[in-house]
This record gives sequence, C-alpha cells and structure tokens, in this order.
Amino acid sequence: MTSFIQSVDARTQLAGTNRLEVLLFSLGTNSGTGRDEVFGINVFKVREVMHAPEITHAPDMPDAVEGIVSLRGTMVPVINLQKFCGIVVERKPNILMVTEYNKHVQGFLVDSVDMIERLNWDEVKAPPRMLAKRMGGLVTAVAELTNNRLVMIMDVEKILSETAGFYDDDNIFEGINRYHDTNVTVLYADDSSVARNQIRKTLDKMGLNHISTINGQEAWQALTAIADSCQSSGQKVTEKLQVILTDVEMPEMDGYVLTRKIKGDARFKELPVIMHSSLTADANQNLGKGVGADAYVPKFQPQELSKVLAELLDTKVTPNRK
Repeated sequence: MTSFIQSVDARTQLAGTNRLEVLLFSLGTNSGTGRDEVFGINVFKVREVMHAPEITHAPDMPDAVEGIVSLRGTMVPVINLQKFCGIVVERKPNILMVTEYNKHVQGFLVDSVDMIERLNWDEVKAPPRMLAKRMGGLVTAVAELTNNRLVMIMDVEKILSETAGFYDDDNIFEGINRYHDTNVTVLYADDSSVARNQIRKTLDKMGLNHISTINGQEAWQALTAIADSCQSSGQKVTEKLQVILTDVEMPEMDGYVLTRKIKGDARFKELPVIMHSSLTADANQNLGKGVGADAYVPKFQPQELSKVLAELLDTKVTPNRK
C-alpha cells in the first residue's frame, strides 16, 4: 500500500524542530464500548503499510502474536493489536503496519490506517492518569487533532516487551560493573515506563543515584528547580547533578529541544548529555550531535549504555571534580 522509507532525512529535520508526524490508525469498533478510538504511531518508525499477507502460525507464541510473515526474505513477527489491547471486534484486522524499533522489525495488525497528522510535541500531552490506568500504561501521550478528535500515542516498547520479551531479560544486565565513584547523580527523561525501568536497573547496577522524569518538559522543570536550589545555597549545579540522559521522542518537549536548551543555558553548560533512543539512524545521531549531545546510545542495550556512561564520567565529570 504505502512505503515510508524514502523520507528519513526530511523527518529527521522535522524532529529537530520539536515536531513529528503521526500515522493514525484504528483497531475497529469496540463491541464492549461502542467506540472506535484513534491511535497513533510515529511515522518515522513505520517502514510500510500493506494488506496483511498470509501469516504462518507457530506454536508456543504469546496470545497476541499471530505468527510470522516473510517480507522480501525477512521473517517478521506479527502482533495483533486488537488482541493485545483486549478490544473485542466483529471483524479481524487485515492491515499490516511494518515497523522498526531499535533495529527490530515487526508487524502490527490493525483494522484500518487513516492519515498522517503533523503535530508539535508541545501539543502532545502526557495522558491523564485515569486513561493511562485504563489502557494498562500502553498510552504514553494524547493529542487533540484539528477535527477535535483525540489521538492516543502507543508505547510500542511496552508492546514489544510484553509480547517478545525484548527488554525484560535480566541476562542483559550481566557484566555491568559498579562505577568507582558512587557519588554521581544522573537525571533521565523517557516517556516509556519500560525504558525507564531498564534505565533504573542499569544505573542501580552501576551504583549511581538517579532522578526519573517522564518527558523533556518535566526534565527541564527538574533542572530549573535544581539550578534555583544551587543558586540559593551557593553551589554549582554539577555538585548535585553530573549527567543527563534523554530519550528523543517525548510529549511536550522532545530530546532534541531539551538538549538544545541545556547546552544554551550557562547554568548547565558543564553537564554532559547522552541521547538514548530507538531512532538509531545516522541522521538521528548527527542531529543529536548538532544540538550538542555528548553521546548517542541505542535504547535497550544496557551494557552499551553503562559503557558509554562510564567513559563519559571518566573523561568529562570526574576530572572536573578533582
């Protein structure tokens, strides 16, 4: 039906302006509620949309995993989002969205795909607690469209964690060593509960202190509060905080804008910033460097994160504290 691969550079530039393009899709009319709710997924992570080919079913798969399909020689697992979300509908989904997250390719079965909507990240809000609870933490953000419809942005990382176990295997933390200076505090920002949990485990393994925030705006507010406290007590910000770790895609303020604000503020100029994202293309990494990021690490690789973090602490933090 549609390929999305050709516009990577244009969409990378779009992300750098705190905007994103969201592909809207439906899971069908829920027979229990009578609602046909609109969901969204960042176009940047969608490779193509097609009518679902024949799916090969396999034994011992999670309930929501329909099986696998062969796409140009690549075996791609297929996840039925109706089943995953517990939505009961009259007709089975037959549209396949092929996505790529952190170099993993998978397909999502949906009822229909609508259109691409361009949004500003500051218009995309963290979901109300009631909604977040009802959807089991599956919705990371909500935005109002021009026609007054609400679109719910899905936490795809949570889906992959619960269906494929990509991110919850404790073996991926083996080999992470404690850092020699445990008087280090890292502030991290990520809208995915799955990602935040893995970051926390990584930092705990390293013996580092940490402050968790759910998006760029909340991280900026936390940084401002720390700076105000330090000014009142006559301390430098780097005495209370040593490193910032930020996701790229987040509601209200994305990681590019957050990093640019940090690097443009004299109070935080000595704080190194690590960008931590499932957007791993060279174009994304170059954009991260362009806004001042000191390092760019793929998501869900805790050993790589701990290695980069230790190297950054050794070269840019510890020497300045002696």
